[in-house]
Formats: sequence, structure tokens, C-alpha cells
Amino acid sequence: MKLLRMIWIALATIVAVYAAVCAYIYMAQDRMFYFPTKDFAVNPDDYDLKFQDIFINVGQDETIHGWYFPQARSQESARTVLFCHGNGGNISHRMETVIFLLQRGVNVMMFDYRGYGRSSGRPTETNTYGDVKAAYDWLITEKSAIPNDIIIFGRSLGGAVAVDLASKVSCGGLIVESTFDSAIEMAKGYFPLFPAGLLIKYSYNSISKISKVDCLKLFTHSPVDDLVPFERGKRLFEAAPEPKTFFEISGGHNERTYLDDPGYITVIDNLLKQDGAGRN
Repeated sequence: MKLLRMIWIALATIVAVYAAVCAYIYMAQDRMFYFPTKDFAVNPDDYDLKFQDIFINVGQDETIHGWYFPQARSQESARTVLFCHGNGGNISHRMETVIFLLQRGVNVMMFDYRGYGRSSGRPTETNTYGDVKAAYDWLITEKSAIPNDIIIFGRSLGGAVAVDLASKVSCGGLIVESTFDSAIEMAKGYFPLFPAGLLIKYSYNSISKISKVDCLKLFTHSPVDDLVPFERGKRLFEAAPEPKTFFEISGGHNERTYLDDPGYITVIDNLLKQDGAGRN
């Protein structure tokens, strides 16, 4: 009887710990998905870049903040890249990407999701989708941008945000970098012993939306990505309809050495120079 009692106590302890971990995963997932910072690391002025400081109303007395960088190399009308960053930091941590894209001869629009940088409110899956749509609409109304001249570019979590927008609006192309097919599938990998499908409230289910994206698409991912497994990005690419291209980049998830890779520069330039159907 004493042994049986010890076994029951051990089992009850295991169940209690398991339930506590499940509760923690559910309750703490906002902190697992989003890592916003308010302080800016740098400003465009530090790079002598011409830019427009933007605040866009997203409803309920909330605004998102962004920077619009006009293309200075040409007087001709240029295409615009609408960039959706990942789940950490804010737009000030993406200046390397801004400079890279400006060198490609395009305008650049970057924004912070609610709760990031100078944007008010708090981030949620629904809010990130609404935020990128507000930035897209701002380009249409305030810059008279033609949808076919807007390239939607998302990195990491921003890739899921970009896919959602591209599945709902017209655009000239979609670039998704170091992103995943589904947040729930990602969670299953991180928490294999727990019912992630029941615990994760943010799905970011890009693989269910990518079939609706009919513009030219470029997927890039590193085989040694230490945060988003390579196979998650490859699975999203394989589910996408043509026209599409996949390019392997190098380095860890937060490394940007590939920005100097001639092959990477070529595939980015090729997409930016083509219309949404893949024609030069």
C-alpha cells in the first residue's frame, strides 16, 4: 500500500507539473511571440537619409509609426517595398535593410506594429494584420502608389504578416525571408510533449493562405537558421503556387551577411524589376 501511495503521489506530481507548464505556455505566449522595444537604436538622420516620419491611425485612438524613404537615385517613379519586420526590437534595428533596399532603386516603407517603437497599443495577431494593411493603404492614398508597384517584404514573423496581406490585396511581388509555415507547427517543434494545437492562440497560418497569392514570390531561408527551422520555410515555399523562386541564404537567423552575397542581390533585383506576373 505504501508503494502504491508513492506511485500515485508521483503521478499526481507529474500531472500537476505538466498542467502548470501547459498553463504557462498559454498564459505567457504574448511574451513568447512579441519582443518589442520602445527605445530607438538609431534614426535615419544618423545616415543622412531623406525620410518622412509617419503616424497612421489604426482605430480606437491607436496609431502606428513608420518611416517612408523616397528613392533619391532617380527622378522617375520607383516601386516601393513595404517591409514587415520580425518579432523583436523596432524599425530602428532594420536600417541595414533600408540601406540595402534603397541601393536597389526602390522607395522603402517601414512601420512598427502596435506596441513597438512609437506605435501605441499592443501587438496581437489580428493587430499585426491590421497594421500592415493600414501601411499599405497609406501608400495608396498618400503616395498614390499603384498596387502593382508595391512589393511586400516580410522577415521572420513579418513573413506571416506579409503573406496575410498579399493574400488579400493586389501587389507587385512578395518576398518572405526566414519565415515559417504556421506558428502552431513551430510550437509543436519547440514543445513536442505538449498539445500545442490547443494551447497556441496565435496561428499565423501562412500555409493556408499562400495558395491565394498569385503574384511573383521569392522565398529565402538559411539551412543553418537557429530560430526558424529551414524545413518550415521550405514547406511554405512548396505549398505556394507559381511563379515562385527559392534562394538559400547563409548564417544564423539574425545575421545579415547575405546582404553582400551577389546571388542574393541578383534574386532580389530580379524580382524588383519584374511585374507581379514575373515579366520584365
